[in-house]
Amino acid sequence: MKVKNIASDAARYIVITGLAVLFLAPLLWMLAASLSNVEEIGRARFLFLPEKADIGNYKYALTLMPFGRYFLNTCLVTALGIAGTLVSSSMAAYAFARLKVPGKNGIFILVLSTLMLPAMVTCVPQFVIFKSLGMYDTLWPLILPAFFGNALYIFLFRQFFLTIPSELEDAARLDGCSTWQVYTRILMPLSGPVAVSVMVFAFVGYWNDFMTPLIYLNSVEKRTLALGLATFSDVQGVDIVSLMAASVVTLLPVIVLFFAAQKFFVKGVVTTGLKG
Repeated sequence: MKVKNIASDAARYIVITGLAVLFLAPLLWMLAASLSNVEEIGRARFLFLPEKADIGNYKYALTLMPFGRYFLNTCLVTALGIAGTLVSSSMAAYAFARLKVPGKNGIFILVLSTLMLPAMVTCVPQFVIFKSLGMYDTLWPLILPAFFGNALYIFLFRQFFLTIPSELEDAARLDGCSTWQVYTRILMPLSGPVAVSVMVFAFVGYWNDFMTPLIYLNSVEKRTLALGLATFSDVQGVDIVSLMAASVVTLLPVIVLFFAAQKFFVKGVVTTGLKG
């Protein structure tokens, strides 16, 4: 029996390791390409270890675009986007999970149905609205939609709120808490895991968003990092080495955030049940 268990565990770890290597292969290639040169990339079919690592590629890549300006723009959009997402989605989820409103289940299904709408369907009406409001070529179209909720994040918050015992809310109301106080003092402090999960999802979405800045931004100084990476492509081709170096630097905050929030992220995804 022990031999069988050891063989089963070994096979499981081999499969997991193989899948991990498969998923990490593009990242490893990108890192190797950022440290090599164009000739070496052209010779090697699979480049994972450059012959001579050149750290200067990073310095050169970051001087080809105003990296600091793009970084600040991206941080501003991401920070405000995360704040708006957490506030609006959690408040809507609280209403769907706890408030007694006629027809709220039907409205919730209608909200979830918006997940089936492709982004291209709504981008034209949104562009017309923001342009009519005089917000074209500003960062507002990248930020304001976050303050109107997101169906996926509303679903995650709602499912988590449903797992919290209603006795806590009843006790808080007996102590004189209002609906707003129940939300801010009871449910939100308990929703740390799901809030971190939503924050990670939102961070990745806003940090890597390319299409929205491409549609709304025209001025060079207002670009974000994802849009700034297009600087390395022109009519003469793509500067693959500089592009990979800039991509590695752009990807670092996402990797750091995920590992820093990994414990809460996994817990939030696991504990967000399917109740209700």
